[in-house]
Amino acid sequence: MSKYKVNGKHRVEGIRCVRYKCGLVSTIQDVLRQRPGWTEVREEGEWDFNWCDVGWLRENFDHSYMEEHVRINHFRNHYELTRKNLMVKNLKRYRKNLERDVGRMEASKCDFFPCTFALPSEYHLFVEEFKRSPGNTWIMKPVAKSQGKGIFLFRKLKDIMDWKKDGTRSEEQKDTQVESYVAQRYIENPYLINGRKFDLRVYVLVTSYVPLKVWLYRDGFARFSSTRFSLSSIDDKYMHLTNVAVQKTAPDYDPEKGCKWQMQQLRRYLTAKHGREMVETLFKEMDNIFVRSLLSVQKVIINDKHCFELYGYDILLDQNLKPWLIEVNASPSHTPSSQEDYEMKCRLLEDTLNVVDMEGRLTGKEKRVGGYDLMWNDGPVYKEDFNLETFGSSCFTANTHLGCVNDREKQLRWLIKPLSGQKRM
Repeated sequence: MSKYKVNGKHRVEGIRCVRYKCGLVSTIQDVLRQRPGWTEVREEGEWDFNWCDVGWLRENFDHSYMEEHVRINHFRNHYELTRKNLMVKNLKRYRKNLERDVGRMEASKCDFFPCTFALPSEYHLFVEEFKRSPGNTWIMKPVAKSQGKGIFLFRKLKDIMDWKKDGTRSEEQKDTQVESYVAQRYIENPYLINGRKFDLRVYVLVTSYVPLKVWLYRDGFARFSSTRFSLSSIDDKYMHLTNVAVQKTAPDYDPEKGCKWQMQQLRRYLTAKHGREMVETLFKEMDNIFVRSLLSVQKVIINDKHCFELYGYDILLDQNLKPWLIEVNASPSHTPSSQEDYEMKCRLLEDTLNVVDMEGRLTGKEKRVGGYDLMWNDGPVYKEDFNLETFGSSCFTANTHLGCVNDREKQLRWLIKPLSGQKRM
């Protein structure tokens, strides 16, 4: 069990038993154990719900028979979006198709990821781009690692010569090739608060790819570096990498204070400094990132009615308040860094289970469940307060509330109580 305290939450009586399996020891285990009517299954017992890691999925998914009601927390080939090289490959293809089919203006709405190359396969293309802008800073990342592992910054080609050598291997030798990386143009002008760099962690839940159904969570957080930002020292990981796994090893790290702001705090700060209109534009641009990145993989993800996915999006803001997509995580960490962080992740995970709705309490027509707002349902979802006679379609307000008040308990009492005795048809 976690060392953090679990607050009493809204509960509903009389629900059916759900047998669950959980392969992770973190906040999700606490949330599952406290859900009324849910019972943990050990070893090879039959289960209705499985919160597994991607390793279990890779080894077992294709050999598992799942009945109609069963749910599991990953899509079979989730890596099309969550491996750094495949994410960029799919986004580039999506942007190219948009330009061909709709036009350059529409394709420009996909210009939210930094210039990126897969190494060693695109080494020569990378070198051409590198030579066009000498002196720029680039960042190297392993395609399949997380928590800041293996990442480094560079400005000279000699720092990555190993990948050039590996790129000349024959097809027979590919199986033994060194780990693939991406080389990405480093955002040299990040937005700073108190001189420190930060990025945003935003939670997006996909319950179907065909049709695409996307939920955006109201809570999230900004992760700060512990050292003031400067480009004069590109070797200081505490300055350039905001991952909590990196920052908590810093000599002056305070585990209770942490290095995070809740999303609501960040939105209030930005609004006070730049005004409501500018900040609303920023958050609309982030909505665009979530939807278009998912559309870019919609045709390649293997849709399965048993699957859902809770993605952790990492977004970086630059000095112009332009949001950049850095990466998408299939297994965002639910390990808390403080009591406040633990409570936020408990809310997130409880509401994820509420949306997945193993208990059959929802109608399927909801636009909001707890802290989640339905932002895409085979097309954009709008708030219910628009006037068709007054506004054109371009004036509709998106049904998203990232960084806004999360009055989830009140909303859940209103939503679930009338439905507690019903079954979804």
